[in-house]
Amino acid sequence: MTETPPLPDHLREAHEVLAFGAAQILPADGLAERLSAADAERRPLRVKLGIDPSGAQLTLGHAVVLRKLRQFQDFGHTAVLVVGGFTGQVGDPSGRTATRGAQSAEQVIANARDYFDQLMRILLPERTEVVNNADWLGRMSLADMLDYTRQVTIAQLLERDDFARRFAARQPITLSEFFYPLLQGIDSVEIHADIELGGTDQTFNNLVGRELQRSRGQAPQAVLTVPLLVGTDGVEKMGKSLGNYIAIADPPDEQFGKLMSVPDAVVGMYAQLCTTLRPSQVGALTADVTAGGPAANAAKRWMAREVVALYHGADAARAAEGRFDAVFARHETRADAPEFALPDGDPVHLPALLMAAGLAASTSVARRSINEGAVRLDGAALPAGGFDLAAADLVGRVLTLGRRRAVRLVPPTS
Repeated sequence: MTETPPLPDHLREAHEVLAFGAAQILPADGLAERLSAADAERRPLRVKLGIDPSGAQLTLGHAVVLRKLRQFQDFGHTAVLVVGGFTGQVGDPSGRTATRGAQSAEQVIANARDYFDQLMRILLPERTEVVNNADWLGRMSLADMLDYTRQVTIAQLLERDDFARRFAARQPITLSEFFYPLLQGIDSVEIHADIELGGTDQTFNNLVGRELQRSRGQAPQAVLTVPLLVGTDGVEKMGKSLGNYIAIADPPDEQFGKLMSVPDAVVGMYAQLCTTLRPSQVGALTADVTAGGPAANAAKRWMAREVVALYHGADAARAAEGRFDAVFARHETRADAPEFALPDGDPVHLPALLMAAGLAASTSVARRSINEGAVRLDGAALPAGGFDLAAADLVGRVLTLGRRRAVRLVPPTS
């Protein structure tokens, strides 16, 4: 490949912003080359992101790649969302230690509908194309599919870490899983992708697209991957199954409180991957966190306000910070806590009440929270083992778990 010439001034800023926070750009000059080519051809880049919906709730972890896609849109480029109406039925094996259960076409489409309202909290609808890969993969003949398979070898597929581990452990790998990277690569051919985005667990799949495009005479896409965001525990990848996630649809108070709970060590990562702060601002914020003390707290608050403002607006972010201070700094009770009717019967079993009110996921979690002092009544922690209270002692009082989740208890409705 010939060396890409230096970028002109009007493309240099775009390259700096788009490359910031990327885990890897492949090839190294691929983004610059694609920006230059599109500029010379006076057209927007076609930036691909594949979506295989497996649930209805998007988290800040999902939003990392979506925010990068939005940055491309802000520079005038087109986001092409490829809904996995076909590949979703196969199941992406990336990062898996066992075969993933397939979804029906109906499940995929139903999940995708739930996604779109959340997606458009981040993306610009007027610069977004949404396509369904069932439209071409579902109609492809076996002969055409076999022709594509000649571009990828089994040896190449076994270079993938997840496949290699499973093969070495003699765990089964289905033929459909081997097909998944090929199908994702065909998507790039069909939509004429210039750039493909994904998490670092998608690197292999995205590179297959380059090879298939080259075999069809297309300019191969550049690949830009983003890091996998760690969850609120600061250790594991953010995920709903681990309970360490922040949903983009969470209420402002819930988002702000969860963001303030993340360890200082990952505040810089959140600022880089979850906000629209400029590189210089992220650098200053990260330095303040590293310095510790009051500067670290102020930096964390800055990050939390920026994230909440993205999804709820600046006024809601400031209000959420104020309520956070009222509850955590001044130990006030939640004046705006929603009402919840006490159950019939006396005494009231608090673990069951906490679960019924949606404050705890289960009675076992509720009991553990009470024993740890995390459950409060009008701001006062309940004693360990205090699982039952008289109904008269609960009416009109605010019950909280972790101080972010609260209800005001009212008499039974019956």
